[in-house]
Amino acid sequence: MTLRRGAKVLLDAASVTINPGEKVGLVGRNGAGKSSLFALLNGTLHEDGGEYYVPPQWRLGQVAQDMPETEQSATDFVVEGDTALLAAQQEVSAAEATDDYDRMAHAYMELQDAGAHDAPARAQALILGLGFKTTELTNPVNSFSGGWRMRLQLARALMCPSDLLLLDEPTNHLDLDALVWLEAWLKRYEGTIIVISHDREFLDAVSNVTLHIDATKLMRYGGNYSKFEDMRAEQMELQQNAYAKQQDKIAHLQKFIARFKAKASKAKQAQSRVKALDRMERIAPLLAEADFTFEFKEPANLPNPMLAMQGVSFGYPAAKDAPTGTAPTVIVKNVSRSVLAGQRIGILGANGQGKSTLVKTVAHALAPIGGELTEGKGLNVGYFAQQELDVLRPLDTPLEHMIRLVREMTAAGKMLGQASREQDLRSFLGTFNFGGDMVKQPVGSMSGGEKARLVLCMIVWQRPNLLLLDEPTNHLDLATREALSMALNEFEGTVMLVSHDRALLRAVCDEFWMVSRGGVEPFDGDLDDYQRYLLDEARRQREAIKEASSSAAKAERKAQASAASAVKVKPAARGTLQRRLQDIESRMTTLQAEGGSLEAHLCAAPPPSDFAELGMRLKLVNDELQALEEQWLTVSDQLESVTV
Repeated sequence: MTLRRGAKVLLDAASVTINPGEKVGLVGRNGAGKSSLFALLNGTLHEDGGEYYVPPQWRLGQVAQDMPETEQSATDFVVEGDTALLAAQQEVSAAEATDDYDRMAHAYMELQDAGAHDAPARAQALILGLGFKTTELTNPVNSFSGGWRMRLQLARALMCPSDLLLLDEPTNHLDLDALVWLEAWLKRYEGTIIVISHDREFLDAVSNVTLHIDATKLMRYGGNYSKFEDMRAEQMELQQNAYAKQQDKIAHLQKFIARFKAKASKAKQAQSRVKALDRMERIAPLLAEADFTFEFKEPANLPNPMLAMQGVSFGYPAAKDAPTGTAPTVIVKNVSRSVLAGQRIGILGANGQGKSTLVKTVAHALAPIGGELTEGKGLNVGYFAQQELDVLRPLDTPLEHMIRLVREMTAAGKMLGQASREQDLRSFLGTFNFGGDMVKQPVGSMSGGEKARLVLCMIVWQRPNLLLLDEPTNHLDLATREALSMALNEFEGTVMLVSHDRALLRAVCDEFWMVSRGGVEPFDGDLDDYQRYLLDEARRQREAIKEASSSAAKAERKAQASAASAVKVKPAARGTLQRRLQDIESRMTTLQAEGGSLEAHLCAAPPPSDFAELGMRLKLVNDELQALEEQWLTVSDQLESVTV
């Protein structure tokens, strides 16, 4: 297959097969064509040559990239992601507008089969799993910030029944607890997944095939990302060796040709070598991918302790337009801890517990609500905000950001010998891949990765001794994440890190703080222990929702039966229920006969190739029978309560 985007050829005669049920990690350098391949899969783009095929009956699930604007509740918005349920609801409405009671009965059955009875509970399990609070389930979508609305788009995509699920950087707006939940959900998903991600541990956890876009080709590797890296390194070494051998052979042939082409006695041999050289399929030299590297400069001093907290409360002041006397919002209170020189602290905690609030307060972006926060003499903080625009100005260029930084540090008396001439600043920006015209490009027009790289550039230039990093990898590719990890490991100061990138947390941090239930305590364990803790919490939450949903459904059925017995209804309604009951009984009879036949075939020891198919069909038959039995009980109760 060939695929172009404008004049650029992204895939040239590329071939690959993805099998049903595979979990595929799609990797490649920025600009290689990953998102364009997704556009092909979802029908936005079409192939420019060759053949491309997806089974026509497959249902596609993907995260909408637009920011939702609606006053619908979070739950209703996510429920609408279930396209099968939505179609069944529309058919019920259409049927109810007619006098066709047979159509109504079938429409009600389809609605039941689509899972209408537990759709809100399923949607709420997704919403809570992605980090929302139970008190937010009925909040309007428009009341949430952009990142939270994108989480709702992800929940809506997961709600949609699908055979092929496309996920483009699904972890960007998630914190660690939501990411762990998503991994567990994707492992249970029975369809085919193709995911683009720069999170190595996420790819390792959810993928069993890696698809690499490289030099306009698609290369398939069996295994997750770590396995791919190993095989790729081995392949690169073999290619480099083959290239070196071929270059030796070419040099030998060219030397022979140059030496003997003028001699009549050797002309034929020389000509044959010219032809051999022309026929030779050249092996490309292995050009190592231009890895980005940087380092933090040695801090001018290392105060110890860096800072001390005594009974400190963290939170947000009352809004400016709030009534006089309105109390501030306290999120974390009565924290008494010290941060020492050289510590590497990973800050853990569920969403909304106060991780970012803690970091913002230490960074002076917020003032402490109470208590005493004492800084060591000479403390110099480098702060990476979760939202880059908290520290960047969209209309300013990278060079203007650096010039302003020089002025601010000069005014604060924090210049530590940094070169500050404009040419020096240009050169420094160049080490972070801001060269040429990019130094004068407005930041607002840059990609998320470029903005993140500019923030890192500004932090490094300040020569901090305390790094406060709040989700620094959200927009970084794998190569830049690796560069950040290496730079942090060589940094001589103190690091406080909030991140959902477990590879970074494992590589950098040697201790963890847990922000939970309004306090901060050391976490006694490693990331694997924390992941188990999060999965246990998510399981308890799902069970609580399921129990609440079951109780609500029973109460609703009881209320419906009671209401039905208290009113007179048309004979036609009784007839509808009777026909519906007959349809259910007829279908149950058919399924029972099929189940008996399948069991007989299985007992006859069929070939292994048939055994799995028969067993799978028997399971489907039994599942449908169980669902029909529940419907039969419900309709029977309704029929008994109807009076003529």
